Amino acid sequence: MLTEAQTRQIREGLQAERTRLLRNAQSSLALSMNRDLDVGRDSIDESTEENMLSTELRLRDREKWLLGKIDGALERLQAGSIDSCEDCEEPIGFRRLFARPVTTLCIDCKEDREREETAFESAGARGIG
Repeated sequence: MLTEAQTRQIREGLQAERTRLLRNAQSSLALSMNRDLDVGRDSIDESTEENMLSTELRLRDREKWLLGKIDGALERLQAGSIDSCEDCEEPIGFRRLFARPVTTLCIDCKEDREREETAFESAGARGIG
């Protein structure tokens, strides 16, 4: 069970990250809306700009995904369930939550999942499965 101070620290961290992501999204939108489409650019300039825009969009997609995880963590924090592992229902320690507040798994369950993923990927690479 988290203390009030621990809950406040996690909430503040989540809200700060949420604010940062929203600010990035706004500046990215403004940047994409104000793209200079000057005539007379050569194909290399256009290609470079398109590549940069594609990278920017991929980054924003990742940030959108993270924003969803942050919103979920804030909901779990409000419900008082943020420190309960979704697999085993054991407590998730404050240090883990502070380092990765969007986590839904205790360290043991996370390590188990990573081992399973590694085994699955290894089996796929060998053509098994």
